[in-house]
Amino acid sequence: MHFFRSRLAATIVAALPLCGPAMAQEEEQHSMLTIGAGAAVIPSYEGADEYRVMPIVQARGKVRDFAFWTRGTALYVDAIPDPTGTGFDFELGPVVNVRLDRTSRKGIKDDAVRLLGKRDIAVEVGGFVGIGKTGVITSDYDNLAARVAVTKDVAGAHGGAVITPTIEYYTPLSMTSFVGASVSADYVGKKYGRTYFDITPQESLASGLAVYDRAGRGSGFKRLNVNLSAGKSLSGDLRKGWAVFGVAGYARVLGKYADSPIVADVGSRNQWVGAIGVGYTF
Repeated sequence: MHFFRSRLAATIVAALPLCGPAMAQEEEQHSMLTIGAGAAVIPSYEGADEYRVMPIVQARGKVRDFAFWTRGTALYVDAIPDPTGTGFDFELGPVVNVRLDRTSRKGIKDDAVRLLGKRDIAVEVGGFVGIGKTGVITSDYDNLAARVAVTKDVAGAHGGAVITPTIEYYTPLSMTSFVGASVSADYVGKKYGRTYFDITPQESLASGLAVYDRAGRGSGFKRLNVNLSAGKSLSGDLRKGWAVFGVAGYARVLGKYADSPIVADVGSRNQWVGAIGVGYTF
């Protein structure tokens, strides 16, 4: 499970508090927790044209108005307490991500990519900053937010940086349902590109794929992501009890990363994700 597919699947749970807690603020709900689980259909590796099914488990909540949430294998903690009611919400805090892309050959369906060998587990540490507004278009409870996360691998797996700008919009349709959309991109350093998209002469001999070194020559935008999500409460109130969620996602691998043989020759620039899940809010 790597960051691309896990982040998209994580929207199942991450979307709920953007409408639920905003509505609950009138009741001075300063602490809450949402836990969700489900299944996602995702590419077998970043840039693959074959898919697999994987389980997902996510959480989001706040303690005394300090919010936290997971996005796949990443944990975000907002050090600025959430405001009450409509208005602006400023975000600032740490983020830690564990990247598991191609760390196991079992999930890779393409024989040539499997022969390139495994990658080490990356631990990406950094921070994020953002701003959100509750009460934007449809009601006092819809939410528009923008944030940028910057992390760097400290485990020596790729040793590079990842910058992820994101814009999200969610709106409740009623007390029992919501819809949402998000757009994000990934800007990566040359060390990241070299680790996950370049192919050395030795790897070329082992896999049969052509030698490639353009991804590791410099930084660049690696991928553009678009997600649509929806949720329906089973308890009659999105702010508490059981709810079901669904996500449909599309990503486009860009530029020199899409030209890598693991994408251009045996994979696809077009990446699709579908996910469903169930969550419970305490």
